Amino acid sequence: MSIYDFSLTNIDGSTRSMQEFKGKVLLIVNTASKCGFTPQYKALQALYEDFGPEKFVVLGFPCNQFGQQEPAAEAEINQFCELNFGVNFPLFAKIEVNGANTDPLYRYLKQQAKGLLGSESIKWNFTKFLVDSQGQVVARFASTTKPESMREKIKSLLNKSS
Repeated sequence: MSIYDFSLTNIDGSTRSMQEFKGKVLLIVNTASKCGFTPQYKALQALYEDFGPEKFVVLGFPCNQFGQQEPAAEAEINQFCELNFGVNFPLFAKIEVNGANTDPLYRYLKQQAKGLLGSESIKWNFTKFLVDSQGQVVARFASTTKPESMREKIKSLLNKSS
């Protein structure tokens, strides 16, 4: 099994295969619009503009499991992200990242890169997974990790894939 074996639902309801992202460095993030970390959208968009979309893509997955901080429907989430943060990286339909209904992609990500003390659970919104251009999950970052602090790690992965 690899990251490329998954199909996902875009925020507009269409289906998208992870095969589309083969050969690219990915930053996969569970997001929320009413969270203290929501301003990270701006930094995520900046990374996408600086490095993407040919070789680097940010993938955003809205999730309402933490403090009910993503209560809106997909169309409203999409509009909020575009209007407030200029987001044009791929956003997907709302998912669950913990529990019995964990999205299969997130189940895989959590198995590949465990959190603090070996836990698989996602602790909060804006947990980030960095995936290299071969589809290997290389790092997991906490919500508190600012996207701009990952810039050098992303550059390093991009240089390896060139």
